[in-house]
Amino acid sequence: MGGWYEIGLVLGFGVAGGVIAAGALARTLVGIAVAAAAAAAVGLALGVAVGDALPPVAGAVGGVAGTAGAAQVVRGALRRGGTGSGTAALVGVAGLVLAGLALVPVVGYVEAVLVPAIGLRLRRRAGERYAGLRTLAK
Repeated sequence: MGGWYEIGLVLGFGVAGGVIAAGALARTLVGIAVAAAAAAAVGLALGVAVGDALPPVAGAVGGVAGTAGAAQVVRGALRRGGTGSGTAALVGVAGLVLAGLALVPVVGYVEAVLVPAIGLRLRRRAGERYAGLRTLAK
């Protein structure tokens, strides 16, 4: 297929690794940092295994992007009463699905854009989501 497929594949696997790491470790800010570092290291290693110069960079960027996006989901679920193990299991399954989808050409690039965008959207909506219910409690 070419170099662009390898870059997209490693990028998608990095995103999936970041999602899985965030599901397991993103309970605190330190956990998010550790998850991002671990996902970047795994993405970097996958890129080195594939070869060339760009796949390792793509894997590391994908790992950080996946962690950043999934951390918002994990923190929000835990804040709203979700259990740590249940949240980790569900987010881990989502990461495995993302890894499977990364095998499709171009989808790895799409994952690297959509996962952080969804996390950013969730972060923006978090403060105003139930504002009307707070006014009723007064």
